[in-house]
Parts: sequence; C-alpha cells; structure tokens
Amino acid sequence: MIELTSTPIMLMVILGVAGMAIPVINVIRKERGSSTFYGAIAFAALIISIGFVMYQFYSESIAPAAIFSADVLVDDSFGSFFAIAMLIVSIITVVGSFNYMRNRANPGIYFSLILLSTIGMVLIAFSTDLVMLFVGWELMSIPTYILAGFNKKNPISNEAAIKYFLFGALSSAIIIYGISLAYGITGSTNIGDVIQGFATLDADMLPIGLLAVGMLIAGFGFKMGLVPFHMWLPDTYEGSPPPITALLAAGTKKAGFAAALRIIILGTVALNLDWTLALGVIAIMTMTVGNIAAIMQKNLARMLAYSSIGHAGYILIGISIAPFSGLGLQASLFHILNHAVMKGAAFIAVAGIVTALAVTHLDKLKGLGRKMPITALGLVISLLALAGVPPLNGFWSKLMLFGAAIDAGSSLWWAPWLAVAGVLNSALSLAYYGWIIRKMYFEGETEKRIKEPASIIAVMVFSIIFMVTIGVYPEPIIKFAEMASPTLTGAIMP
Repeated sequence: MIELTSTPIMLMVILGVAGMAIPVINVIRKERGSSTFYGAIAFAALIISIGFVMYQFYSESIAPAAIFSADVLVDDSFGSFFAIAMLIVSIITVVGSFNYMRNRANPGIYFSLILLSTIGMVLIAFSTDLVMLFVGWELMSIPTYILAGFNKKNPISNEAAIKYFLFGALSSAIIIYGISLAYGITGSTNIGDVIQGFATLDADMLPIGLLAVGMLIAGFGFKMGLVPFHMWLPDTYEGSPPPITALLAAGTKKAGFAAALRIIILGTVALNLDWTLALGVIAIMTMTVGNIAAIMQKNLARMLAYSSIGHAGYILIGISIAPFSGLGLQASLFHILNHAVMKGAAFIAVAGIVTALAVTHLDKLKGLGRKMPITALGLVISLLALAGVPPLNGFWSKLMLFGAAIDAGSSLWWAPWLAVAGVLNSALSLAYYGWIIRKMYFEGETEKRIKEPASIIAVMVFSIIFMVTIGVYPEPIIKFAEMASPTLTGAIMP
C-alpha cells in the first residue's frame, strides 16, 4: 500500500484543503473584487506543493522511474517530473490571473477550480491503475470545462466552453470504453496486470486488445492535441480566459502525455507491436499541420494554439523512437518541461495584453515593444525559445529530439526523416513568430508606454530567467529528465 506521506497523497491533501477552503472563505467574506487574496492562498498551496516534491528529491525519498506498480499510485521520479512541470504551469496561471481577475465576479471559485484541476493532473502523473487514471482525468477536465467558459457574458467564451465540453465528454467516453475492454479481457485495471494479461492473450482475443489500446490512445490524443484529434483546440484557446489558456496549453496537455506514455508502453511491450512508424507519421502530421495553420492566423491566441499543436508533434518524435533510442524519451520529457514554461509564458503575456489593451488581433500589436516593454520582451523570448533559437532552453530540447531521431536511424530507416521534418517545421515557425516580433518592434513608432500589470511582469521575469538560464546551462534539467525516464522493458514492481 502507498504510504500516507507519499508525494501524491501529500499533494492531494495540500491542494485539496486549499481548493475547498477558498470557496468557503469566499462565501464568508462576501467580496467580489478580492482576487489577490484568493490568488495568494492558491499560490501558497502550489508553492508548498512544489517545495514538497523538490524536498523529496533532495532527500532521495522518491524511487527511480517505475511505470508499473501493484498500487494505484506510485511515488516515483516519473510522476514527480510531470508533477513539477504541471505545478509550475499552475503557479504561472495563478500569478498571471491576479490582475486579470481584479474586479471580476467569483474570484474564489476561479482559483479553487485551478487547484482542483491541478489535483487531477497530479493524480494522472502518479497513477498506475486505469480507473485511477480516469478519475484523475475527469478531476482535471471538469474544472477546466467551467474555467474555459468563465467569462459567461462573452459569446466566444461560451462557444469555447461548449466545444471543449463536447469533445472532452467524447474523449472520456472513448477512454472509459477502452478501459472496460481492457478489464473485460484481463480481469484487472492495474496497468501492470493488464500488460501481463495482454502479453498472454489468445489469438482470437488480440483484436479486442488492439481496440482497447487504440481507443485509449485516441482518447488521450484529444487532450494532447494530436492530429487528427485537434480540431477543438484553436476555438477553445481563443475563447477561454487567457490565463486559463496557459493552463490548458501548458498544463493539461502535459497530463495527456503522462497518461499516454503508460498506454503506449502497454501497446509496445505487452502486445509486441511495432507502433513506432504510426506514431512517427502522426508526429510529422501534427507538427506540419500545426505550423502551416499557425501561419494563416490573425489572432495571437489562435496562432499560439496551432503552435501548441505543432509542439505536440515535436514531443511525439521522442516517444515514437523510444523503444530504439534511450535518448528519445529523455528528450521528450526535457521538451515537455521546457514547453510548459515557454508556452505558459506566451499565453500569460497574452493575458497581460488583454488586461491592459483588450486586444489579441495581430494588427493591434503594433508598437507593443514600446507600450509594454517587459511583457513584449517576455513574449519575444518565449517565441524564440519555442522556435528553438540558441541560447534558449527550447534549442537544447529540440536538439536532443532531433539528435535522438538521427541516432535511431541505425534501427529505423525512417527515423532521420523525423529530424528533417522537425528542423523544417522549426524554420517554418520562425515565419509567424517573426511576424509577431516585427509588429511589436518595427511598427507603431509613435506608441507611448502604458502601465503593465504587476503580476504579468512577475511571470515574465521568472520565465525569462528560466529560459535563458536553462539555455546557457541545461545540464540539471537534462539529468532530471534522465532520472524520470522509464525503460520500455521495465519490470513490474511488487
């Protein structure tokens, strides 16, 4: 049995107590405009949570990466890696919401829902049971359905929430059906037991096993924004409150990868299938469709949404070659953490622009470098990092991904083409990133500086320091990703 002092249990207690206390305090205080007070409670809970995870690492209380366990939750470095990445995103979201939620209704409910969604992400990161995985998935998703439509007087926000809910409900139905098939043919929902059951399936039951795994990957592919499961994403990101878009793009997307890694391992190991080519094709389709569609966008939020789809393709490069390259999965984890900060910073910059100027159309960004210099600088650094420009953190994770693909060429003839596609798509992304930078710095020469939201400045400063520091000295995060990388042939823990 998992101990009560284990990382996932403690995180659930900390975040759960804070998440349930905020609405109660909100009712008692009966105040509408005290967003900073409720945000401070959420911020404190998240800081304590991430501090606890880091302390566990420092004290060496966390076991090495172990995807499979006899318990429903496993306290290992794989789950802790994703927990840290998602907690960082939640912290960025909360801080970026201080000014955005000022004088808006129901700030207590807003920050409480962020914490409850974070609990779901944490559960997904540590889950080794399909039912617990689904519980965490729903706990993460349901609060974000509400948060996506939090601006309920805005028709665009309502449309975003409805689309998100409908596609989310469909993906949940697909996932639960896949789980039911897996349970029906193996008699267990524990991932380790299911894998053992799948490994010994009779030939006549193999199609059902394939269907179960395929449905699970399709369901999780929705949250990851993989092509062809991506159609909901641009509309939802455009209509959601900008800080919540950061949570969706940089947080819940990572939870989808955490869940899918376990299912992909289930498919590749237990069923002894060569799924690598199919995943490689999806990776190329995802990064290409995302980047080509991004070039045609006039709205900054939609452009970043399609960029997020493209980066899901980059991450999938490492996962697709993981069985043949030990560096592949490490590179994907490295890029997952980098992307969490890069994309989170970009969308929080959008939140600052919306808060101060109430615009997102690219033509309205003229002279932003003069009007909001710190916000513009943070946005530029995040865009260049997303493009993989040295010496920023995105350069190293992309270099690792493309290097792993080339290294896998000795076993997979098509793997180097993943690197070629990745380099071409990265170059393509510079076209629309450069367009944004040109609008901000080389147009609107007469613009004057305005006051920037303090909370946005705080997020920008943190993000710039992170992206530049990791770009100059990436070794600690690379080692962290190496510790968190499980092997696809790992034994089941007792």
